[in-house]
Amino acid sequence: MITNENGNYTGKVAFVTGAANGIGRATALAFAREGANVVVADISEQGNQETARMIEELGGRVLTVTCDVAQAKDVKAALDKTIKTFGRLDFAFNNAGVEQKNAATAEIEEEEWDRIVDTDLRSVFLCMKYEIPLLLKQGGGAIVNTSSGAGVIGIKGGAAYTAAKHGVIGLTKSAALDYASQNIRVNAVAPGYIDTSMMDRFTGGTPEGRQKVVSEEPIGRMGQPEEIANAVVWLCSDASSFVVGHTLVIDGGQTV
Repeated sequence: MITNENGNYTGKVAFVTGAANGIGRATALAFAREGANVVVADISEQGNQETARMIEELGGRVLTVTCDVAQAKDVKAALDKTIKTFGRLDFAFNNAGVEQKNAATAEIEEEEWDRIVDTDLRSVFLCMKYEIPLLLKQGGGAIVNTSSGAGVIGIKGGAAYTAAKHGVIGLTKSAALDYASQNIRVNAVAPGYIDTSMMDRFTGGTPEGRQKVVSEEPIGRMGQPEEIANAVVWLCSDASSFVVGHTLVIDGGQTV
């Protein structure tokens, strides 16, 4: 659990996409433990409700919104509901994403390329497009975007995902420069192999598949969603007030 050295989150509002499971859920819970009001946004209504239940068990206030982050109207509606419910926005974690079907570059179907880029890159742009004006009205705030270890290296068989996640880093850097002087800090996290449902799909859910992934991690294990969540909460806190436009790679040494 994050300690109070990160700053006072009480009464603040955090908007988290991809919050129905995995890293998004862990981060929503981390914000709630710090005392923030949390908006849980995901395309999965059932997953949203489960995350909300867990936040309420912690005594936190939560709003759930069903949202396809690749659709501008959904993103705008989710943020409109945020303001209507809580009256403000302080932090945003633009985390929703999907993995690519393994394929060599020339074998990627155009529809698959569009699906990955829309969900993993366009969504981050759309979220920031509608979050930043709200943060400006509030006098500032912090945004964290989810890239990936694939955002800093190439991945064989993953050109679309790799391109999108590299794009998130470039987008983060430019947005950070655009708004740093207006008290909005924009940063990114780049997780390595994290033990989530997405990783289960990636490995095929088999002991052999999981072991292959673990063998690529110098630390000898996969990361836990909470380890990413802790970093996100820190990047949104006063403790990281001089961190701007940075991508924090959290991958057990995989890309060193």
